[in-house]
Amino acid sequence: MVELNALRQFLVVARLEHLSRAADELRIAQPSLSRTIARLEGELGVPLFDRSGRLRLNDMGRLFRDHVERALGELDAGRRAVAEATSLGLGAVRLASETFLTLTGPLAAYKRAHPAVEIELHWSPPEDMARRLRAREVDLCVASQPIRAEGLGSARLFDEPVGVGVPLDHPLAGRTSVTVEDLADEPFVTAREGHWLRRLLDRLFAAHDLTPKIVCESDEHSAIADLVSVGLGIGLAPAIARRSATRAPVAWIPVDHPDCRRTLTLYWGTDGHLSTASRLMRTTIANWDWDAGEPQDTT
Repeated sequence: MVELNALRQFLVVARLEHLSRAADELRIAQPSLSRTIARLEGELGVPLFDRSGRLRLNDMGRLFRDHVERALGELDAGRRAVAEATSLGLGAVRLASETFLTLTGPLAAYKRAHPAVEIELHWSPPEDMARRLRAREVDLCVASQPIRAEGLGSARLFDEPVGVGVPLDHPLAGRTSVTVEDLADEPFVTAREGHWLRRLLDRLFAAHDLTPKIVCESDEHSAIADLVSVGLGIGLAPAIARRSATRAPVAWIPVDHPDCRRTLTLYWGTDGHLSTASRLMRTTIANWDWDAGEPQDTT
């Protein structure tokens, strides 16, 4: 009989496709983990990984992983539902996002309204969000890129233009708009690969058969405007970030391209239980007035 712990260990190996890294994350010895995976494959009667060269999850492994994620997710959801019912409280809420700078307003309002609710925040790239929602690792996700997967509900929060910031003494600083070609030879300060801002930059340049000249990749996205202001390069920034970046002396210029925009969307799973706390968080974020920085009047 397959043990729950073996299934959880399998999911880590399936995600990382690397035994030693999975063993480190699980804090167990690699030989023990190898035996667990071998026993699991023996019970199922099929290999779950291809082992020619690098460890790779095969078709049977992906099929099994999807069912295991749903099963363990339902088990965790059941535990949470029982805990919520017996405690007569609102429960907890787990929110994943690429960035939380945009969400500080609704998060602060939610915490003021529901101080007893435990809030867990998880950074997550968009390509991992559907899996985490299906596995019940998180309750809600906010993404700046579309998530195309079955079993997800969504609410579009806002759509906004993305411009480029340049130092005040930059030759482009006086322009009312710029094209991608105008930016072709400029040094860029941007986010690391996988972040929506970096993906947008790469996509805009690729559409013109160009490659951006990147001089700085920053994990501190709020620091990009400061790095631009001191002359290290130029950088893309959404409108909502520009409104909060008043302390950085930067000239913001619209980019003349229809795809130079960001759409922020809230996602949740439609085939499972959402705690009362999660439903209230969903309502708070979905009804937030992003222009005024406060909840919308829905009366």
